[in-house]
Amino acid sequence: MPATMEVVCTDDSCELDMFEMHYTYDMPDDVELAAFSCPYCGGTDCLDEVEL
Repeated sequence: MPATMEVVCTDDSCELDMFEMHYTYDMPDDVELAAFSCPYCGGTDCLDEVEL
């Protein structure tokens, strides 16, 4: 089953609380959160992975 990652945007001006990314099987194993941006505000340095 493809991996998922729960992410929170910590930018105070962003209205997005949390989102979940679902990878495909083609996603490289070494992909990191820094490769993504917030889908709402576009920020890249404001994303934190939610550790469950």
